[in-house]
Amino acid sequence: MLEAFNFRVLLDYMPLFLKGLWATAWLSVLSLVGALLVGILACGARLSRLRLLSMAVGAYIETIRATPLLAQLYFFYFGLPSLGIRLPEHQTGILALSLNSGAYMAEIIRAGVLSVSWGQIEAGMAYGLTYLQRMRYIVLPQALGITIPPLLGQAIVLVKDSALLSLISVFELTRAGQIITSERFMPAEGFFTTALLYLLIYYALKTFSTWWQKRLIFVQPA
Repeated sequence: MLEAFNFRVLLDYMPLFLKGLWATAWLSVLSLVGALLVGILACGARLSRLRLLSMAVGAYIETIRATPLLAQLYFFYFGLPSLGIRLPEHQTGILALSLNSGAYMAEIIRAGVLSVSWGQIEAGMAYGLTYLQRMRYIVLPQALGITIPPLLGQAIVLVKDSALLSLISVFELTRAGQIITSERFMPAEGFFTTALLYLLIYYALKTFSTWWQKRLIFVQPA
């Protein structure tokens, strides 16, 4: 199969693919930071004793999880301008990815916090620890150890979802494959290279995830 590939043209377009790889990387990093912030805030609100706030955030999470990312992306890109809110393509993509992935991360973090037994929290209260001290010394260290592996899994999903940003004219890795297809009519070479570079990103994140899990096991007391 590879005999039919035109590697000379691929080499000519390699700077374009590397530029797309870099764009995918920084778009994913910014979206990941935004998703983490959204996830932490949404988790805090979901666990709040304010029932109205908890229900509002619960509705946001369910709405995001029940609708496809592409529909959310189109709403932000085509729907918001009709409501008088106009954002550049890159900001629209980062916003959509952050809100989408943030809903999933909120549930992951909430599951980690709720996994800490109530007995340990009561013991902290018996020792006179304040709410912040209980979170700092009892809840968060255990919750982080549990949630980091699934959070890294969600980060991998976010990177793959960033390919949808090519549909709103954001230049990234998938867009580079579309360009070589439209200019040279070489879809096999273009999208094979795109998939190969996504695979490299996936294995880099998977390697980091595995290393981090081993590190967590190593630092945990026996």
